Amino acid sequence: MAKKGAPPVEITCPCCKAKLSVDPQLAVVLSHEEPPKAPNVDLDDTARLLREQEERREEKFKQSVEYEKKKEDVFDRLFEEGLKKAKEKPLEKPLRDFDLD
Repeated sequence: MAKKGAPPVEITCPCCKAKLSVDPQLAVVLSHEEPPKAPNVDLDDTARLLREQEERREEKFKQSVEYEKKKEDVFDRLFEEGLKKAKEKPLEKPLRDFDLD
């Protein structure tokens, strides 16, 4: 008659990712569950995916170039407005803590 021992240990194989159920007392594999299969990828699909990724990269690059061009224009405009305000406003001596006494 079998002795009531420790419950089986569930282990995942680090190489193939299979799930194993092992009895620690008897040192035997009680059950084995194969890992899920990777999806079958066709080379035509792979080529299509690579082309799509290249197109997306190219589109993102174009967008970033446009953004950088616009950013420069915005900074130029802000600088011109700040310069205009600085010319309109008279120069004042800055207030110092020493002057408050």
